[in-house]
Amino acid sequence: MEPINRTLNRITNSSSFKESYEQLKAEVLSNRDIRAFIEESKGQITSSIIEKNMMKLYEYTTQTRKCEDCPNLEGCINMMSGYEPVLVLHKEVIEVHYRPCPSKIVHDERRKTEKLIKSIYVPKDILRASFADFSLDNPGRDLAFEYAERFAASYAPGKEMKGLYLHGSFGVGKSYLLGAIANQLAEKEIASLIVYVPEFFREMKQSLGDQTLNQKLEAVKNAPILMLDDIGAEAMSSWTRDEILGSILQFRMHEQLPTFFSSNFDFNGLEYHLTYTQRGEEEKMKAARIMERIRYLATPVKLDGPNRRHQ
Repeated sequence: MEPINRTLNRITNSSSFKESYEQLKAEVLSNRDIRAFIEESKGQITSSIIEKNMMKLYEYTTQTRKCEDCPNLEGCINMMSGYEPVLVLHKEVIEVHYRPCPSKIVHDERRKTEKLIKSIYVPKDILRASFADFSLDNPGRDLAFEYAERFAASYAPGKEMKGLYLHGSFGVGKSYLLGAIANQLAEKEIASLIVYVPEFFREMKQSLGDQTLNQKLEAVKNAPILMLDDIGAEAMSSWTRDEILGSILQFRMHEQLPTFFSSNFDFNGLEYHLTYTQRGEEEKMKAARIMERIRYLATPVKLDGPNRRHQ
């Protein structure tokens, strides 16, 4: 029997093998990402290192995909769903590491918070929302769209920017537009939190019994981008207004954290709603204090149009 080393030498020295290898090498080195990696590693990487690690570079080409064309995490076609390969040079060894992609990072952040706060559940149509599909068939929608798109395009972590207070009739697309902003930000690896306010307040009351209230409250307070959906649709009590909503808004105002709202009420209507509790108590000063924080955090923009839920 022929020794294995002799067999390998015979195969690798054959003209057909050399031809196939050179073809593979040319394809690998023509890869855009690999060319960029070699350029970035100039001064550290040599032709000898590249030659020794050719199979690792080839592995990278078989794993990478055009992530910029990825529609969402569910549509990921990478070998490891939600992860993208990265080339790393360690001394003279090239390694392929795998890191979570922007969509995976935001998805995991959302899931982690959703396990804690049930009222964060977002309908599928909002999860798929995009600016491209937002209808501009009514002049009363242009300004809201312009504000939303501008925020999503220009915001960066740490940048001080006011959010939006989207108000309008039922079904005009306020929640959808919040979802479009959130999805656009997700592409920039910026996580956001959409909370359905009526359910959130109910959950906060129930959390008094299981000792999770503070933990949930802190998660909402500290969200990089917070979106309070359908504020004004809840049954208001002094406790939820002052201890929950007031606490969240005060913290976010102090920390300069972008905060968005959607409501059927304009500012005047919401202030009236906040003034009267379930018990019929009139508390104008406390309502005014909440509104002062909302005005500081968000720019009011009306969203018009027909009720799209019945179309």
